[in-house]
Amino acid sequence: MGPLNSCDDLPVTSSPQPPSTPTEHPGHADHAHVGHGHDHGHDQSPSQSQPQGHSHGHSHGHGPAAPVSKHLRKVIAAVLIPFAVAVFVGMVVLWPGGAPAHERSGVGFDRQTQQGTVVALEQVDCKSVNASQVPTTGSVSTPEGREARAQQTGDCKKATVEVATGPDKGRTFVEIVQPGAPRQLENGQEVVVAYAPDAPRDLQYSVVDVNRKLPLAVLAGIFAVAVVVVGRMRGMFALIALVVSFGVLTLFILPAILQGSNPLVVAVVGASAIMLIALYMCHGLSARTSVAVLGTLVSLLLIGLLGSVFVDWAFLSGNTDDNTGLIHGLYPDIDMSGLLLAGVIIGSLGVLDDVTVTQTSAVWELHQADSSMGSRALYRAAIRIGRDHIASVVNTLVLAYAGAALPLLLLFSIANSSMGSVANSELVAEEIVRTLVGSIGLVASVPVTTALAALVVSADRPGSPAGAAASAPARGGRGRRRKR
Repeated sequence: MGPLNSCDDLPVTSSPQPPSTPTEHPGHADHAHVGHGHDHGHDQSPSQSQPQGHSHGHSHGHGPAAPVSKHLRKVIAAVLIPFAVAVFVGMVVLWPGGAPAHERSGVGFDRQTQQGTVVALEQVDCKSVNASQVPTTGSVSTPEGREARAQQTGDCKKATVEVATGPDKGRTFVEIVQPGAPRQLENGQEVVVAYAPDAPRDLQYSVVDVNRKLPLAVLAGIFAVAVVVVGRMRGMFALIALVVSFGVLTLFILPAILQGSNPLVVAVVGASAIMLIALYMCHGLSARTSVAVLGTLVSLLLIGLLGSVFVDWAFLSGNTDDNTGLIHGLYPDIDMSGLLLAGVIIGSLGVLDDVTVTQTSAVWELHQADSSMGSRALYRAAIRIGRDHIASVVNTLVLAYAGAALPLLLLFSIANSSMGSVANSELVAEEIVRTLVGSIGLVASVPVTTALAALVVSADRPGSPAGAAASAPARGGRGRRRKR
């Protein structure tokens, strides 16, 4: 227990003191100085006050959470500084310098788009614009046949759309909207149009989506205002950290993967950078935050190890839908299974931060409430809080993934597929591995972070309020009152 011994002679939170009164017992001199470094915030009667030589000097050193000793700060720095340097070097080595250029395929998201506006809208007969196509057999036994038959007697919308951006700004084209289409247009509505340069002139532009920038911007503004109003300066720093995190994601992680770097290595380096920036920016440069960083790091390593093992064991390719297929087609050198694993690590990071910070804060507050608690007592008390946290967080993860995959689950339900068949399909198996690996990392982060925090905060016992309580009998029994 080196840290416990080394703290006895390091009154790091105190300033030089005048000599104590001659009547004070010499055996308590060191403890009186060190313990008094944290002795504030308690009302005392005149008879309980310190001698004049001790009335000042220690009373304004820090905030509610007692800082750890210089020795422990050095130990934490010895672990975290090399790690931070390694992350920085990794980002420099892997820095992509932008996404690589490629010839657009015109498929899915990989197509040229511009902004447009619906300038005119009229009702027309679907037959007159040849918008309704009945199957050649005329059969209405299929959903497609029934939909087409119903549209023969319906009215379509003929929208005139004006291109608002790009080299063809001001050009107009016609878009036919069928009555059963999921996306209906309105006059004056802003839309996103796709441009196909190789198509005939009349077919080069088409509406692919509506413009949602304004409602999304308003919602983001409401979110930012709510965070700042409730969180004040800490909320402001949280927003800044969020912007930085997205910057690391879009400027480093995504382009580096597209450049051909190993997705797992890129995700570990990028997630570590996000973790360091976000935690220290939101919670301050302190031993408490450093312990949360260590707990998060250990959990991320566990998630990476388990994810690598089970992604390989379950033969998950990571290429399961149109989007991943398009990525693989455009960049065949990308390791798609590594991309899947990178997603697991990055997706788990946000919840990990929440768990580790909460557990570290719980240990610190328990120690402040009862500084006589040792590391084991602190761990047992904080782990009870952690068990409640585990239950809620795991349930949150599972429901989040289930909600995202709800349309897929409905399709399996319609097909009357068994649970075994559903789970065995690669598309669902990916989500199962993603959920369970992330949940195991979250569960492990609770005891790991709690144990680290309990060891660190209890190692400063001689320099904490408990130290003052231990030497209190020489000062009129004040320790008995404080140990309530």
